[in-house]
Amino acid sequence: MLSTRPIEELRLLTKVSHLYHLDGLNQREIAQRLSLSQATVSRLLKRAVAEGVVRITVSMPTGVFSDLEEALCRQYGLREVIVVDCEADDDEAGIQRSLGAAAAFYVETTLKRNEVIGISSWSATLLAMVDAMHPLSRPTGAQVVQILGGIGHPEAEVHASRLTDRLAKLVNGTAKFLTAPGLVGSIHARDVLLADPYVAASIALFDQVTLALVGIGSVQPSELLARSGNIYSEEELDMLRQGGAVGDICLRFFDASGNPVITPLNERVIGMPLEKLQRVDRSVGIAGGRRKLQAIRGAVLGHWINVLITDRCTAEHLL
Repeated sequence: MLSTRPIEELRLLTKVSHLYHLDGLNQREIAQRLSLSQATVSRLLKRAVAEGVVRITVSMPTGVFSDLEEALCRQYGLREVIVVDCEADDDEAGIQRSLGAAAAFYVETTLKRNEVIGISSWSATLLAMVDAMHPLSRPTGAQVVQILGGIGHPEAEVHASRLTDRLAKLVNGTAKFLTAPGLVGSIHARDVLLADPYVAASIALFDQVTLALVGIGSVQPSELLARSGNIYSEEELDMLRQGGAVGDICLRFFDASGNPVITPLNERVIGMPLEKLQRVDRSVGIAGGRRKLQAIRGAVLGHWINVLITDRCTAEHLL
């Protein structure tokens, strides 16, 4: 124990610790100054921590929730969680902007060379992410591919095209559009579109996606999705609810435990299946707000995503 060490050894432990932690010298510089080997300096620094000469604390700045993030990683087996600050009365648009800024920083700082980025087409939160991003100056060789059909009502389709095209430009990459609706009227219509060479070329990239950026939807469609026309009728939504659906990713629905909700409606979707999303190296779900709590819980319980970016209020409810 510390109290049983000879005073000379305690003095050396303290001196090395002071030079390293307070004066900012590195181990090589300390070794030269005190005529010690660098290995000895390293050993003394470790001992200083073990014996209480040095006590390391991490002060959490306001708006940073590392403990909450780690707790969510452990509870749900997630690779990473990013929690942004919120207030109980924040509106959905405000939460989307905060989530978008966090997602933008995540992409800017973690993007590797030659990534294939899959992005869902009809997410206001992902639009907020693109609006918050800074252009990358480094070459990336990235490809950005829509993983849910981006064709819809002309007024809303502009958003889907802008989302994909702007992200590709921001990361110095190229865009690959899925030139089909996300939801078609029949299986026959789906088969006709899948035979189109441009649609087939985009879908062939699904197996190569290394980073997927997806919104998480509730059963009731968002305003942007509703404007796009890629939505089910009220009768079809009732069928999904009766099957236990609580949310979707790329119009693939799942229940409160994360299990897929299998109905004939699934055959009319042109987009990445959940099983393929699950195999992506980093599948990032970006969603928050009270309306989406059940959907987010289902998504993480089903392990359809392995990175979650959400708000503090939602994170606390998830725990």
